[in-house]
Amino acid sequence: MEWGRRLRVEAKTFVEPGPRLVDELECVASVLLAIVFAHALDVRNVSWAAFSGYMVMRGHLSESLLRGALRIAGTTAGAALALLLVPVLLPSLAASSLAGAAIGGLSLYGALTSRRAYGWLFVGLTFEMVMLDKLAHPGLAVVDFAETRLLEVIAGTVACVVVSAASSLTARRRWPAPPTPPAPSLGWHAGAARHAAQAAVALVLLPPISTLFGIGDLAQSAITIMAVMIVPVSTLGVNSLWLVTQRVLHRAAGCLAGGAVAALILLAAHGHAPVLIAATAAGVMIGRHIENGRGPVAYAGTQFTLAILVTLVPDSYAAAAIDPGLHRLIGILIGSALMEPVLVAWHIVAPSRKDEPQKTVSSRTK
Repeated sequence: MEWGRRLRVEAKTFVEPGPRLVDELECVASVLLAIVFAHALDVRNVSWAAFSGYMVMRGHLSESLLRGALRIAGTTAGAALALLLVPVLLPSLAASSLAGAAIGGLSLYGALTSRRAYGWLFVGLTFEMVMLDKLAHPGLAVVDFAETRLLEVIAGTVACVVVSAASSLTARRRWPAPPTPPAPSLGWHAGAARHAAQAAVALVLLPPISTLFGIGDLAQSAITIMAVMIVPVSTLGVNSLWLVTQRVLHRAAGCLAGGAVAALILLAAHGHAPVLIAATAAGVMIGRHIENGRGPVAYAGTQFTLAILVTLVPDSYAAAAIDPGLHRLIGILIGSALMEPVLVAWHIVAPSRKDEPQKTVSSRTK
């Protein structure tokens, strides 16, 4: 009965004019414009630009601007670190592993405790992506990976800001978004350091796995490890194991659901770009609607959308295929398979004491 009532409420709000519907339409417009900009810039991964167009969008122009600026700044810093360090690190598998763990762990700590959490997160994410891409494709130049990542983020961010500005002058005048409280800066936090160290242990395993087993696309595994560890700091040492496990399950479930829907659409579309574009818009609407709902399942909505984007937003619509979605799913499963045993073992071997109450820091990620 409760599920039936919940579904009726969600179905009604899906078409009901208001701030929630405006937000979902803003995301659709931002993603579609990001795709246009990405093709104009001739980037390597159009879907990553679409990711940025989706993830940066917030209900207030000032929030979208700040989030976009932090995403660009974090990506720039991470790409610069990769350009500087990756050519030196790659000859040594041990050095690559330790550097990935150190930079990823420090970045995650900043994402948990800093007021500019979103920027800190992308320092580590970008470094891990570039380094692991280089391991998988040693013949390509690091500068190409770094440059395309930055251009993809810029394309998506600019698209988001353009749409957000247009909406603030039109729809948002009638249906303003509720304000979002600013994230506090916590300074040193032992629980957050311990939490980040757990992620670093999982990250250190990725380069050896990539090299020894010849598995490519482990960048998604690094993203998964860092993203699922973003939980409120106030829960660290209390029930963080369950919260992270819940995020792992929702990430996998959202990716599976989005990938299954995308696969069916690919079969029905037969390579017709208008069908794929329309399905992309519908998928973004549905995923954002789930994300805007209450409860932990909202994270699954984000992953549903990203699975739709990675599959239905190819670099060329003539070459649309399920492969990118499968690679992302495999990367997520590998990252989850590494992170969960580390968490369980750490909690068994070195259970943490309940930390003193702290302000909650939340962050919405990829």
